[in-house]
Amino acid sequence: MDGRVIAIGDIHGCVDALRTLVESIQPTSEDTLVMLGDYVDRGPYSKQVVDFLIGLRESCNLVCLYGNHEEMMADVVVDGNPPYDWLRYGGVDTLDSYGFVGDLSVVPVSHREFLEELVEFYETDSHFFVHANYDPALPLDDQPSDLLRWIKLTEIIPEPHRNGKVAIVGHTHHREGEIFQLPHLICLDTYCYGGKWLTAMDVENGQVWQSDKSGNLREMI
Repeated sequence: MDGRVIAIGDIHGCVDALRTLVESIQPTSEDTLVMLGDYVDRGPYSKQVVDFLIGLRESCNLVCLYGNHEEMMADVVVDGNPPYDWLRYGGVDTLDSYGFVGDLSVVPVSHREFLEELVEFYETDSHFFVHANYDPALPLDDQPSDLLRWIKLTEIIPEPHRNGKVAIVGHTHHREGEIFQLPHLICLDTYCYGGKWLTAMDVENGQVWQSDKSGNLREMI
């Protein structure tokens, strides 16, 4: 594969952190940026994050995975279901970012389409990317959606996948802002909305970039 493959962990409405990382990475049309899901909820700027991601498609190969928070949002704004679960887990912050005052038409068609176009997984010759977790015995096409999007590593740390590739995941935040890494699995949710870092990693050479929610870049040694 030509170009770099760079994964970015759970953003959760922290648009300044995302902008800082992308400015530091300087992606080109040869690069692939894999967003690991959970773009919305909890942080203050979910709408702005989605706007930024839609615009980012013009400068690189952008892959956006389907996180559990996107599932909850889509259940309401695309499928028209009651919002109770979503509101409990950060949906209020997301609706505030859209200026919601009772009418879901404030969520643009382009954002609804963004939610509908999210993918369950992505893989390269050496790595595969899912939001949360996986069954090591099942092909990626056959993974249960609840495992891909909901089951934390604190519940199950999976064995190496049958495909022999390294898994890159998010979803399970590290409260100290550190990357959780095993020989067969790397978790890049480093708790940006909670005051730590948004993390990007070049999965081939291990280069790491981190920014806090105010957009301050962390110098990596």
